[in-house]
Order: sequence, then C-alpha cells, then structure tokens
Amino acid sequence: MKGELIRQELNQDGDGNDDGSNVKHGAPRKPICDLTDPRYDICEISGDGRALGANRTILYVPPAEERGSDGPEWAIKDQSRKYLSDIKEVNVKTLSAAQSLVAPECTSRHTVPAVVFAMNGIIGNPWHDFSDLLLPLFITTRAYDGEVQFLVTELQPWFVDKYRLILTNLSRYDIVDFNKDIGVRCYPHIIVGLRSHGDLSIDPARTPQNYTMLDFRLYMRDIFSLPWDGQGIPYKEKANKKNATGGIDDGTEKQKPRLMLINRGWNRKFVNLPEISAAVQAAGFELLVVEPLRDTRLEEFSREVDSCDVLMGAHGAALTSFFFLRTNAVMLQVVPWGLKREAMIYFGVHVKEMMLQDIEYSITVEESTLYEKYGKDHPAIRDPDSIHKQWWQGARKYFWEEQDIRLNVSRFAPTLHQLLQTLRE
Repeated sequence: MKGELIRQELNQDGDGNDDGSNVKHGAPRKPICDLTDPRYDICEISGDGRALGANRTILYVPPAEERGSDGPEWAIKDQSRKYLSDIKEVNVKTLSAAQSLVAPECTSRHTVPAVVFAMNGIIGNPWHDFSDLLLPLFITTRAYDGEVQFLVTELQPWFVDKYRLILTNLSRYDIVDFNKDIGVRCYPHIIVGLRSHGDLSIDPARTPQNYTMLDFRLYMRDIFSLPWDGQGIPYKEKANKKNATGGIDDGTEKQKPRLMLINRGWNRKFVNLPEISAAVQAAGFELLVVEPLRDTRLEEFSREVDSCDVLMGAHGAALTSFFFLRTNAVMLQVVPWGLKREAMIYFGVHVKEMMLQDIEYSITVEESTLYEKYGKDHPAIRDPDSIHKQWWQGARKYFWEEQDIRLNVSRFAPTLHQLLQTLRE
C-alpha cells in the first residue's frame, strides 16, 4: 500500500479510465451528473477537480476557454441507497469565470482518481455491508485495479477494520476521512457516489468489464487467499487426494461432507438446535455450528467457510458468507414462514449466478413459533400475503423479528438425504 500522498507538478495527469473507456483523466470535461436512478446519484468530473472535505464540496475549475458567467451545481447523495433519510449531500459545483480566478489553491495534487462515498446508511449486518457498500464499491472502482483513492464521508472505523482486506485491495492508497479533511485535494478525475445495480447484485451489462456475481465471489476468494476454486468442494477434494495416493477405504474412516450450521442468536433462531444438530450428524455430515458476530475476523472465518461443503442457516444476513464457498458447494437455506419470496430474491437467485448449488427447506406454519404465539386464526398464520400488503412494517414485525424456528427433523430428513446425494453427484 503506497500510503503517502502523491504530490506532483501541477501539470502532471494520470492516465487511467473511469468507466472502461479511453477517456484520459486529465481531458477537460464538464461534470457529468446523473440523479435519475432510483437507487443512487453519481457525478463524475474529468479535468481540474478539487475536493474540500471540511465543507463537503467538490469543485470543477474549467479551462479558461470554457468558463462561463455562472456554473451549475448539484447536491449528490453519496450512498448507494439515496432514499434513506439520514444521507447527507455532497455539493458538486462548476466554477464560473470569476470564481475560477479565486479558486482555492491545491494543498496536494494526486495522479490517480478519487471516489467520494458515504460509509453509513443501514450497514451493520453482513448483507447490507455487501449489498449497500462493498458491491457498489466493487462495481464503481474495480476497473481501476487499485489505482484510486477513497474519500469517505461518515467514516466508520469498525467497518474499515472488518473489511480492511477488501478496501485495501480496491484502493492502494490511504483512506481519507473526508469529513475531517482540511486540505484542498486536487485530482484529475473525481467520482461522487457509488453505482448500485440492486439488492446484492451485479448487472454485467452495466459494468465496464462485464463483471458478474461469480467474478465477485472469485475476487473475494483471491483477496482472502483461499485455495484455488477449481480443485472442487472439500468433500470431493479429499476423496480425490485419497485416490491419487492409492489410499484404500477399509470402512474405518468414511469420508463425510462438512456442514456449517449458522446459529442465529436472536430472531429466526433454531429453538431446537441440539435436535437439529443430532439429525444432521446422523444423516452422515460432519457438523460445525457457528454464530458469527459483528467483530468476527473475516480472515479466519472465510477459511472456515471454505472448508465446508454446505452452508446451512435460516434466511438472514449471515448467509452472505456464501461468498467464501467453493464452486458447486451448497447453500441450504431454511425459509421461515412468510419469507419464501424474499429468500429467493435476496439469496436464491444469486447462489445460482455464482455457480453454487441452492437447496431450500421451507418450513410449515407449525414449525414457526408464530403459530404458538398467535394461533391459527391470526392473519400472519392464516394469510401471510395480507401482512406483506402492510409493506415493510408488518412483515418485519412478524416474519423477521418475532419469528423463531422449531425444525421438524422428521420432515427435514428427506432434505438432508437430497443434500447428500447432491454432493456425491
């Protein structure tokens, strides 16, 4: 990591690309700002861009021959969910001819582009960390191959610490706490905001190198120094190694696939976890029960996930750990009552995009603690769709926050058998 500021002569420019095109960073161009996307705002400046963190302002100083009597100005929400009420704005302004003559002088000059973005919103669980920040950051900056600097508003030290490996791979330069920055940083190219293609998703047609969710999963594996993805899931890798060395299976050491069972400590938790654990082991799996916390070290946890053939858990943020699985590994999602559509939208479709295998077990209403709490005649039990029509507030109360799961292990047994057959194919 280069770390120190790059200070160069005033006429030196960088030569990277902003969006996969051949536009030179130093080529004069008016700011191009787009506030029409329902999810995010984006504004790009090529030329003389000056970043003033103390007052959340980005200035564009046009060449003398392009200066006018006034200059347009934009208020950009620099978070990928711009509709959140607590997102503050960054001002982007083109200076007029008169203003350009008294533009604040650069205190540092940089030869690489800068990206201004907010590290706030509803981050704090892995799903939102990836969906709202890390994936949009990958979409916006991966094409620079590290030659870009991050100017972060509302910087969260815990987030930087937890995802340091990812952040320092996307940018080789020090992260700037933009709210506290008192200088005038000058860049040949500045992007304000992060592009987002939807919830936990990448649209290849909208990325400069046609990046996919599979590319992102493989990128995660590379960053965390996980084994080469092409060697197969751990269950088959061990069997192949045994065959290659002439090992003879005498029946005393039968190879078992490894299953990581995510135990949620709050809502949507398994209330009969010991019974479920026994059923999983009886079906022929080696079991690893984990309860990921916000301060879980991803370096170690990613290796644990990689060592498993199956990631199992109730629908929830911790299933985002599927980024560390190997190709053809299985995500077994236990779908709580009333959340079948959400299970597919937020996880199921992306599992397949990343060349993983998706198995779902949808619980019956009797397996939900909502049944015990409210009885069979309550709308949440009798007609879940009526709850969803109350929008997020109703669904969150019943299906996300108040519900736990008492898995019927007899009903679950055929799913475990299907899982075992899938791994052996």
